[in-house]
Amino acid sequence: MTALPPARRTRRVALPVALCVGLAATLTACAEDPDEGTNGVGRLEAREIESKAQTSAKGAKSVRLSGTLVSKTGTYKLNMRLKDTGATGSVTTKTSTFELLRVGDALFLKAGAAFWRHAEDSAEPTEADIQAADKLDGKYVKVPQGDPSYKQLRGFTEMNVLLRGLLVLHGEVHKGDRDKLAGIRTIKVAGGERGEGGTLDVALEGTPFPLRFARAGGGGVVVLTDWNKDFPLAEPEKGDILDYGRQLPRTSD
Repeated sequence: MTALPPARRTRRVALPVALCVGLAATLTACAEDPDEGTNGVGRLEAREIESKAQTSAKGAKSVRLSGTLVSKTGTYKLNMRLKDTGATGSVTTKTSTFELLRVGDALFLKAGAAFWRHAEDSAEPTEADIQAADKLDGKYVKVPQGDPSYKQLRGFTEMNVLLRGLLVLHGEVHKGDRDKLAGIRTIKVAGGERGEGGTLDVALEGTPFPLRFARAGGGGVVVLTDWNKDFPLAEPEKGDILDYGRQLPRTSD
């Protein structure tokens, strides 16, 4: 029968083994730099990261903005390509979907017949409304600058206005976790202790563009991609443009 080793000897063996394991773990941790190969933004303080993202967005020539915005007038799902000279894309509300195209100050709206049939506040569209809606189906309508809807609709196409209003965190800003969005490493900064003031994911690769923004107070989430990727803009052919002939419908829910 083999005798068990004394307890004192067991402790002597275990102690150097534990020290070696601890030392190896420390050396491994020191060797791993989460900012290695990045643009270095992750090393900055939270407010500096937010500022870097805002500056990058301000200097960009174009972007694709997709996601949901919640405002006093309703909830809007956007998929817009934006640049200084105009924009193109779609907007979806609770009741309808329409396309917007802006070239300079010229703003065009395109929607299906169902959108135009319920353009008025009446409970049921008249026969004349239905006929007019069928003619407008899939056609562009130029929005007059004097129409009450012009300013609201144009707001969906203004790159600088949208970004300036979106990329703002409220409260004390904190650094959050690192993540990946579409294969790009990011770092999160959040307003408030739990992100109640909004959260912003900033790229750790290349230019520190904002890639995702969750607005404060449940105001929606948008994803920002295709930074500085240009896209063509041109007014529709004359044959594709029709005159609505009256005040355009409101786009709120």
